[in-house]
Formats: sequence, C-alpha cells, structure tokens
Amino acid sequence: MTLARLLELAARRWPAAEAVVDGDRRLTYAELHRHACELGVAFRDLGVGRGDRVLIALRNRLEHVLAYWALQTMGGVPTPVNFRLAAAEMRYVLDDSGARVALLEAETAPAVVGAVAGRDVRLVWVGDAEGRPAGAVAFEGLRADGACPAPAERDLSLILYTSGTTGRPKGVPRTHRNHDAGALAQALQCGYAWGERTLGVMPLYHTMGIHALTGMAAVNGCFVCQPEWSAAGALRLIRAERITALYLIPTLFYDLVHAPELMRETVESVTKLGYAGAPMLAALTEDCVKAFRPQTFVNHYGSTEIYTFSVRPDVHLKPGCAGRPGVHSALRVVAASTERRVGPDEVVAAGEPGEIIASLDSDEAFSGYWQRPDADARALRDGWYFTGDMGYVDAEGELYVTGRVDDMIISGGENIHPVEVEEVLARHPGVRDVAVVGEPDDRWGQRVVAFVVPAGAEVTASALDEHCRSRGELAAFKRPRRVVFVREIPKTASGKILRRLLRDGQYSEITT
Repeated sequence: MTLARLLELAARRWPAAEAVVDGDRRLTYAELHRHACELGVAFRDLGVGRGDRVLIALRNRLEHVLAYWALQTMGGVPTPVNFRLAAAEMRYVLDDSGARVALLEAETAPAVVGAVAGRDVRLVWVGDAEGRPAGAVAFEGLRADGACPAPAERDLSLILYTSGTTGRPKGVPRTHRNHDAGALAQALQCGYAWGERTLGVMPLYHTMGIHALTGMAAVNGCFVCQPEWSAAGALRLIRAERITALYLIPTLFYDLVHAPELMRETVESVTKLGYAGAPMLAALTEDCVKAFRPQTFVNHYGSTEIYTFSVRPDVHLKPGCAGRPGVHSALRVVAASTERRVGPDEVVAAGEPGEIIASLDSDEAFSGYWQRPDADARALRDGWYFTGDMGYVDAEGELYVTGRVDDMIISGGENIHPVEVEEVLARHPGVRDVAVVGEPDDRWGQRVVAFVVPAGAEVTASALDEHCRSRGELAAFKRPRRVVFVREIPKTASGKILRRLLRDGQYSEITT
C-alpha cells in the first residue's frame, strides 16, 4: 500500500464524500484525487522526480493538502516545515533536506526568501499575485495532463523535522508503508467511523497533523482546515462543520474548555476526543469530559520516528495513563542512564522508572534519521528505538510517561532544546552565563525559563527578549517567557549545567 493508493481507493469508494474544507472552498474525494493527480504531473514538469524533496512552508490550507497528496501520487517527498521558523532555521532545513522546490505564502515569504538566497531553489507561490517574489511560479496555475509512475511502498513518502537532544533539527524519513500503517492505526485506535469530520488545526509539519489528514482518508472523513488557531474560531468551525472528532495537544483542549464562547450546543456533534504530544493533567481531563461528554477519549503516546507507542482508550477513567502498546507496537521500560549505553534487555521491574523503548519492527517505524548517523547511533540499538522518555509500567501492565531522560522542553506540543535558546541569549553583551529550563505551565504544559548571570552592565528581561526577537535566529515560541537573574549557574565539576537544581529552586536570585 502507498498513500497514492489510499487516496485512490477513497475516491473510488465514496467519490462524493467531502474530503477537505477550507473556508468556502470544498473538495470531494473525487475532486481531491483528480486535482492531486494533475498537480503531481505539474510538479514533475517543474523538475520534481521520484524521491526528490519539496519544502512546504504553508499553514493548514487547501493548497497544502493538495500539495501533500499530489506529491504522494508521483513519488515526490513533501518536507513540511514549521511556518514560524526564522530564516536561518529555515535555511538549515532547506540545505539538510536538499529540497530544490519550495512552497511559500505571504506569512512565510520573508523566512523562505531569506533561506533560498544564493541557492538554486524553485519557488511556488500560494496566494494572491501581490507580494509574489520575482521568478516564483503561481500555485494556482499548476495543472497538467498526463500520468506519473506510481511510487512503491518502500519509497519515501515524507520527511518531518524534529528537534533532537543535540538541539539541531533531525529529518525523520517516512515511507509509504509507514504512513499507510499510521493512517489505519489512527482510524482504528481513535475509534473512527466512516465519514468522520475532524478539525485540521494541528500543523501539517507535525506528525499529529499528518495523521489527522491521512486518518480521515482511511475512512472517507473530512479534514476541516483551521490555518490560525483560536479557541473561538475552532468552536465556530466545530458547530458550522459538525465536527465529530478532535485530535489535539492538551494546550488546545485547555483553550477550548476555558473559552467564554463554549456552550454545550456548540460542541454536541463531537463524540471522539484524542490527545497526544504532551501529558494531560487530570484536572484538564475532567474539564474535557464535562465539556464534550465524549463517547471515546484516547491518550495517544508516540513520536515522529514511530507514530504509535501506546494508546489508552477511556483515559478519563485513568487520567495520565498512556495505556498499552498500539496495534503495531511493542514497548519496554529499561534502565535509564546518561552515563552509559543501556541495552534493550535491561528491563526494569513493574513500578520502577526507566527509559521507554519501542521496537523498530512496527510498520509505523522509521529506519533511521536523514543523513544523521550520529543520531542513529544514539537512538537505535539492536532493533529498538530509545525514546529518551522516562516512564514506568503499573501493576496492571499499563504505561505512564513521567518526563525526559534529557532536558527537552515541550511547550504547546513543540520540542525546544535549552542549548539553542542559550546560544542566542549568550550573545547578548549583558549576559555572563545562562541556563534554560522548562517549568510547568497550565496551558502550554511547559514554558521556557532563562536563568541569567549578568555581565556587570545593566540588563533587563525586556532587553533580552528584544535581543531574541531581533537576531532572527530563534522562532517566537522558543523565546523565554520568564527571566531570572541569578548569582551563578549550578554546574558539575566538569562544567555541565545542573538543570534539575534550577527547576527545584536551588539558586540565589539577584533582587533589585
């Protein structure tokens, strides 16, 4: 099976079913399949060949959905990128992926144009003609007759970029087989029925967004685009489009249940809830049950590398529980150590915390990072993927996730590594030393906090924030939300930062 075949079967099975909605624009599965095939030929005519990467810097809109499916039909490899990245971050992904075609829109134009400067990259412009960069091709005119050779299930279907423990984004290549398996797992594990309708707000550069889209195709469901998140806007779409299934990060559920516009009649069509990306606090779980009264409420634990680790249905009956391995999955909890290389057979006893590892035998599992043998060496061992997550298995055999082996910050479902933020802050002349950690936040899960040792000259939190904004090297969501000025950063004898001491409040703050 391939993604091209998944879409083709959906179009044959239920051609008149609504496939995608973006404002006033609507496509059935028959229309989506036809447009995707025509656009796929046009991409081929632009020079995109089998296995060639295409950078997509678009929000969740009809054109993004069309480009994704079009590339699946002809063997191209969509490489969606976080639309909030700065030019330097965008350039890294562009160079690392080797993409020679990039899709952009008005909001992402400054970063993309800056990223492609001096490089042989063909631009495809999405939107009104005003503002289109010189030489860019209009997406609207990309249609062509003909046919392209069908991809094979072992061919690449997608590359997603995820932040790693080194702080540099890592490309995660996924095959057609991976994504077909993931689509079916999404539908099965979330309890989807034929013709479900989901809110397409999780970004399509994120594995949750991609599987929300492909999971709908598996059941001839409808993907209703929401390009810009707002709780009020989401509630309007839920009511107007009769959304039946929500698959979101906890942050967005928090916004919905606390929105003043929330009324029972607004969300009565929603019968299925699923969350992933970060843990959900018990209080929020209870609020979701009160607001939506779901028939199905799923905690889906996974990653970009292996889409499903575990699933807990009816999570409101056991808040925080990550459940049991998914339909394609096998998991273990092994000894956790940052000092030595742990093997996959070092399984810990029930109730004992350790590192969660997942079998690479899963049809949903990748086979290694894009051009990163160093990352493969750290994460892949003897047929197992070492997730870097800490957890334990309870007496009933169900998994709980308790944190990270390393110090990754997960804010609003986005991975942020402290080092990349520290590197930017350290360049300010008023900073002598700096350490960045995540602290709990009711809405975002975690927020970025910077502990700064001033260099003598007067420096303020607002000045540091402006420094982060002005350098153009750091996405907005990675900026510190709180700055604490301290006398020193606690470190080991070898110079490693003791972040746990900062998180525990063991520091001497400079007060003014």
